[in-house]
Amino acid sequence: MPARTVSEPPDMRLHVRSAPPPGYPREATAWPAGSPGADFSSRRQAFLEMCLHSPAPPNLKAPYYELARLAMGGAVHEGILEAALDYIDARIDCADFVVHAVLRLLYQFQGAPLSPRLWARCRATLLGFKYWPDEPGEDSLCTWTENHQILYASAAYLAGQLYPHETFRNSGRTGVELMAAARPRIVRWLDLRFRTGFSEWLSNVYYDEDLAALLSLVDFCADLELAQRAAMVVDLLLFDMAVNSLQGVFGGSHGRSYEDSKKHAACEATADTEALLFGQGSPTRADNMSAVCFALSPRYRMPQVLYDIANDQARPVMINRQRMGIRVEEARRWGLGFEDMEDGMVWLSLEAYTHPRTIDLMVRMMDAYRWWGNWYFAPLSRQRGLIRTAGRLGLLPLVARAFEHDITRNLRSEVNLYTYRTPDYMLSTAQDYRPGYGGDQQHIWQATLAADAVCFTTHPARREGPTPNYWAGSGTMPRAAQVENVVIVVYNIDTAPGLYLTNRLLFTHAWLPQAAFDEVVEREGWILARKGEGYLALRSQHPYRWGEERWRGLPCEVVAEGKENVWVCELGRRATDGDLAAFCRRIAAAPLSFTRLGVSYESPAQGRLEFGWRGPLRQRGVAISLKDYPRYDNPYAQAEFDPAEVAIALGGRRLSLSWADARREIVE
Repeated sequence: MPARTVSEPPDMRLHVRSAPPPGYPREATAWPAGSPGADFSSRRQAFLEMCLHSPAPPNLKAPYYELARLAMGGAVHEGILEAALDYIDARIDCADFVVHAVLRLLYQFQGAPLSPRLWARCRATLLGFKYWPDEPGEDSLCTWTENHQILYASAAYLAGQLYPHETFRNSGRTGVELMAAARPRIVRWLDLRFRTGFSEWLSNVYYDEDLAALLSLVDFCADLELAQRAAMVVDLLLFDMAVNSLQGVFGGSHGRSYEDSKKHAACEATADTEALLFGQGSPTRADNMSAVCFALSPRYRMPQVLYDIANDQARPVMINRQRMGIRVEEARRWGLGFEDMEDGMVWLSLEAYTHPRTIDLMVRMMDAYRWWGNWYFAPLSRQRGLIRTAGRLGLLPLVARAFEHDITRNLRSEVNLYTYRTPDYMLSTAQDYRPGYGGDQQHIWQATLAADAVCFTTHPARREGPTPNYWAGSGTMPRAAQVENVVIVVYNIDTAPGLYLTNRLLFTHAWLPQAAFDEVVEREGWILARKGEGYLALRSQHPYRWGEERWRGLPCEVVAEGKENVWVCELGRRATDGDLAAFCRRIAAAPLSFTRLGVSYESPAQGRLEFGWRGPLRQRGVAISLKDYPRYDNPYAQAEFDPAEVAIALGGRRLSLSWADARREIVE
């Protein structure tokens, strides 16, 4: 396989070379108005009917929708499946997404009326694929992030199980040997996810990929314990979504997210899954594959308690505190070191590429896995001379320490998450998360009132280009803290020269799309907005202006100049705060004073809040802890961090997950 140079970004499109079959739908069929039923079977039928009568979406998830069409007896567009096989054979990044559609086709639909040539190509493609970076070949596959690792490892295991005595051409391993190599990786990944959660926390992009990989294991793995553990992690992923969503919007803080999926619920990769499983929102078929896997799954059925929790949105107040991820400094606690490349892959699952403790191991992996030509490592390749020289002199950790705030911007270490939800709004924050460091795709806080009625702030890294950019990620991450319905976000932009990115945009901004709200009022330096019966109030320390960007013809960007700034956001609702005019009066009259990097705010709801770049968050003079949260602390589950068991309950329904003995008990 020829190497892809670092100057060539991957062409992540399916190139369909043949026409669809006669009768293939031309336009998408809409999801039924309102929820198509409280029972899963009704929603499943509606979802599959929508897939049957709609063309596959024009993206890498298209093959999954052809599987749904096949299950419903429709005419399958074999050109899409052929294009999927071409994509895998070319080893373009995200080929692992597509591989799982091929695996599901072979496991679940053998004997279906497809051409013999297609079946033969499926077999040949799986036998020729590259399943881990230690296998031969140079490419620009991303194999190392958290979602990719379970996609690749589970694909390797299931392909080996399918062809146990065949030789896989790229690695030279038999299927049995491929399974043996993949199994420990799967076990370790599942173990860390149950015990510590996800470094790609609450991702409205990558939870979709995780779920598809896990459902492949649940449905097709002959090792029933492995399948059971995968089902348990699926349960926890869905629980994360249930307690951090409002009206089908997975609007929490995110470990990884992109511009469109932050701004618009219709662009969330999890939208179809929430509609199918929770009956919340509407499927868009925009970029989802897990919903089809759930609809077709012969083994997994979501426990009813998770549906009940997702729909428990009439509860006046729901507070969720949870902790996810691990700290590099606590390597020994998790059985990790800094010498072994399998440990190195675990570090890369939280993208600890250039942390001072991991950088020496990373350079060894770059050599061993032929990553210097991988497009995703272009920033490292550009500094290859410096890296080589520093390595020979034993200075790499010192260089990494000197530029740590810039070059560890991808790192997603332990995070403490806080979500406050009412029937009319939700506010979610990554508490005091790595302030002052560069960010890549982390989304620190968000207020959600409806599908497009959202608000968040960022420090833009650059006007355009890959993340971090104008709306996704951060040039410099803020120090943010939330108490119930109020969040305070403090920015102190780092202007030191960086090896990866030097911050040159010295302003912060908020996404607040006027067209998504029913009313927008500006008063005493506050911007106040209403959506339905929910209210939002946003204040910048420094004077703001509306930017030139428009959404649906109206301004949507609020810009505050300066490398230092404090943003305050408070939410309210008619049921507790009266009408919008009354809410505006109380907010505008609330005493508010700023210091250089701090604020004292007499919140109408929370009393005096004091917070800054340094020191604790104080509420009415009492310090509030922003760290060391439990694994879960909400009305439905209380579990310590690194739990042996997680029990989730609402009403008389219960889900108990015991990790030591892989016990999953459901009380309906």
